[in-house]
Amino acid sequence: MTETIERDSMQYDVVIVGAGPAGLAAAVKLKQLAAADGREISVCVVEKGSEVGAHALSGAVIDPKALAELFPDWQELGAPLTRSVTADKVMFLTEHKAYKLPVTPNFNNHGNYIISLGELVRWLAEQAENLGVEIYPGFAATEILYHDDGSVKGIATGNMGVGKDGEPTANFQPGMELWAQQTIFAEGCRGSLSGQIIKRFDLDKHSQPQTYGLGIKEIWGVPSENHQPGLAVHTAGWPLDSKTYGGSFIYHLDDNQVAVGFVVGLDYTNPYLSPFEEFQRFKTHPEIRKIFEGGRRIAYGARALVEGGLQSLPKLSFGGGVLVGDAAGFLNMPRIKGIHTAMKSGMLAAEAVFPLLESLDDVDSFDTGAEAAAFQTAFEQSWAHEELHAARNVRPAFKWGLYAASLYLALDQGVLKGKAPWTLKHHGKDHESLQKAADCTPIDYPKPDGVLTFDRLSSVFLANTAHEEDQPGHLVLKNPQLMLDVNYKQYASPETRYCPAAVYEIVEEGGAPALRINSANCIHCKTCDIKDPTQNIVWVCPEGGSGPNYGSM
Repeated sequence: MTETIERDSMQYDVVIVGAGPAGLAAAVKLKQLAAADGREISVCVVEKGSEVGAHALSGAVIDPKALAELFPDWQELGAPLTRSVTADKVMFLTEHKAYKLPVTPNFNNHGNYIISLGELVRWLAEQAENLGVEIYPGFAATEILYHDDGSVKGIATGNMGVGKDGEPTANFQPGMELWAQQTIFAEGCRGSLSGQIIKRFDLDKHSQPQTYGLGIKEIWGVPSENHQPGLAVHTAGWPLDSKTYGGSFIYHLDDNQVAVGFVVGLDYTNPYLSPFEEFQRFKTHPEIRKIFEGGRRIAYGARALVEGGLQSLPKLSFGGGVLVGDAAGFLNMPRIKGIHTAMKSGMLAAEAVFPLLESLDDVDSFDTGAEAAAFQTAFEQSWAHEELHAARNVRPAFKWGLYAASLYLALDQGVLKGKAPWTLKHHGKDHESLQKAADCTPIDYPKPDGVLTFDRLSSVFLANTAHEEDQPGHLVLKNPQLMLDVNYKQYASPETRYCPAAVYEIVEEGGAPALRINSANCIHCKTCDIKDPTQNIVWVCPEGGSGPNYGSM
């Protein structure tokens, strides 16, 4: 913009960025603590999705441990955990065969529930609002505000009604500054503001590089004879080769619905690999196909997920705020579960933040943000830390390949029960793992049949994604020419394959190749921000309310 825009401001005790399980659990816990102490505190949650749950996507099987701590009477309150897991099944796939494997403790889901994460966070939001939390969906936090001493003062929401040229349109509305004694960043995986915080405060200087996966999910309605309510299936092997980390989940919900998903580790090496196409190919396996025959696909989504675990967690606190949930990386990858650990992190953060909150009678007195250092200690003494510590060597072992990792994990998880006196290091950074296209073999993926397998554009339609067309692009290239000089020439434009929403395509302009970015297709998975080999693509938050609307995914 050519001139400075004046913004209104509001003061809260705590501002939370992101209405996911971690952020909402923190909000609820803060209000519970205040009630127990006979105090009134103000808590505000901002959510970039058009509604709470719009961007919520997970498998999802939930361990209710953290929920039961937050709401001991969660069943009486009507929490949307109604389909308990009735059976577990683990398989190793070859191209034509399926071999049943023992159900290890990580895949034992006795006492867990198959849920919709969207429904869960909407329920959590209702509980939070009943306690007095203010929740504002459709408002994207796009800027971090700082005190003069460098501590965090709060956030600013993005301006609305800015045209592609960066200038205000007739519908312009300036963003709002939200000041807080403490700001909790709960943006989820690869949060744009969380990344800035980690860099500014050097929170990851003692951590291993974070590593990620891309999870792609569909919901199907299937014939009743193909349906087994409560069955949780996990597979490894085909169609991925033994050097590529990944696998699938198939969860049988109620009402003849099945959630099927596929995760590919973003440390894969072949630039010709397409996680989306691998997922479609997976469904053609004889053992898998029979589940979906006669069925109909009704929903689609994709999201990056943090896989680094304990050794990749950054320092959790800094002056004026904390990181919680997948913004920090609390996912337990071997269990393929992160909702319970995300919620626990939010609850622990609330307990550390609450004692720092002072009266807001004189807001001018708050010119610095205290650090909730007790959060780190509380986490290290919690069951969440114990769980992540036991799982810490699983993901990095796969840098040796599937078979060597499986042998090692028989020792680490089977014999030593996760208590090995060593901690393995990860492979490195995901964006550095791609080999040059000239050194790799192209992958010939079959054409979709429109019945069992599909293309990306028809899939994006089911994600209900929407962006205001006349707004600045939110997929920013630091150096556009690098996309041709490096990505196209050296890596065969991998962004055209790793993106699960057909955002990137190579077209011909004036007889020469050019990169076209279809930002309207973006489903906010963050894969491009992670996997681009030169880190040239920067995902910035678009106008609030943009992106997918996953409903009950």
